[in-house]
Amino acid sequence: MASGNRVVVYTGPGEVAVDTVDYPKLEIPGEVADHFGITKAAPHAVILKLVTTNICGSDQHMVRGRTTAPVGQSLGHEITGEVVEKGEDVLFVDEGDICSVPFNIACGRCRMCHEGHTGVCLNVNPARAGAAYGYVDMGGWVGGQAEYVMIPYADFNLLRFPDRDQALEKILDLTMLSDIFPTGYHGAYTAGVTTGSTVYVAGAGPVGLAAAHAAQLLGASVVMVGDMNSERVRQAESFGCVGIDLSTEGSLVDKIDQVVGEPEVDAAVDAVGFEARGHGQGADEAPATVLNDAMTVTRAAGGIGIPGLYVTGDPGAVDDAAKEGTLGVRLGLGWAKSQHFTTGQCPVKRYNRQLMNMILHDRAHIAKAVNAQTISLDDAPRGYAEFDQGAATKFVIDPHGMVA
Repeated sequence: MASGNRVVVYTGPGEVAVDTVDYPKLEIPGEVADHFGITKAAPHAVILKLVTTNICGSDQHMVRGRTTAPVGQSLGHEITGEVVEKGEDVLFVDEGDICSVPFNIACGRCRMCHEGHTGVCLNVNPARAGAAYGYVDMGGWVGGQAEYVMIPYADFNLLRFPDRDQALEKILDLTMLSDIFPTGYHGAYTAGVTTGSTVYVAGAGPVGLAAAHAAQLLGASVVMVGDMNSERVRQAESFGCVGIDLSTEGSLVDKIDQVVGEPEVDAAVDAVGFEARGHGQGADEAPATVLNDAMTVTRAAGGIGIPGLYVTGDPGAVDDAAKEGTLGVRLGLGWAKSQHFTTGQCPVKRYNRQLMNMILHDRAHIAKAVNAQTISLDDAPRGYAEFDQGAATKFVIDPHGMVA
């Protein structure tokens, strides 16, 4: 057994480093145990040796200094790993199993978990419903951009891959099951994408690209993906989407009209979130602009999925209202058009098994869609820097050299 554990940590705005912390124990965070009056010892937990762990746009919000994350915050909630130790109450996964871990931490026992709302579990975070690994205000759980990580309530949380060799062969696709593939799918599904739908996805980062690929799997007739970054627009085009370059002249309405023959779509997905900017070169930050665009271009009685992250604390926001998540959203427009909206963390367990089967049977090729590239744990700071500069890449950290 290793004596230490190397993990990526936030060291200040724009900076991350790889630090050494204690090897994980089968214990939950003390603040969680104390708040809920439960034992810190976690016989329901496992220790995973990380096979892959990915850099996420949600991590980037913290690293940019756009959340209240403290210096020293551990990072990483996209976790795929091999079980190397398990508690005595873990019955249905074994050492040597390779598993995907939903980024939502869920107890499997509360009302929300029983109703399938695992993104807002009631028993894992003293601050509010819902928790995640390595994320500010999400319960104090150690992040998974690391060599090893502890996973609680393992029988409930882990998705075991049925065949180890097959899993390692398809690991760059399967690693996306921890977050962005289900999250993108959740955005498209909750927007109502179905056979023949016309779809607009705002944002060609990894979640937007995952939403676009999910919309294709759901049967969309055309998927348009808009972004200010032309490299990311081309990445969307590489798997059959219609790229909408928002840095060029012309309104979004007109650009959609040129593609589908009308200025509206059946469904829209906001995969941008609170750091949104207006259109055109040099556009300033405008945190409500994507939501307002989505309502504008979505037809009456259409749907809008919002997997893009919005926060209640943003010290770098453009005004005092936005600092607490109060945005200038044209709700009257959405109300007048009888549109429906779905917000919040994706409940990963609702989708991850089905999406795993799509990958294992060669129906989904999410790694290609998001341009997955592996890097070492020591290369994590470079990955963060390049991702922040707009690289059309999903960086997959391979801490132990297990990816072929």
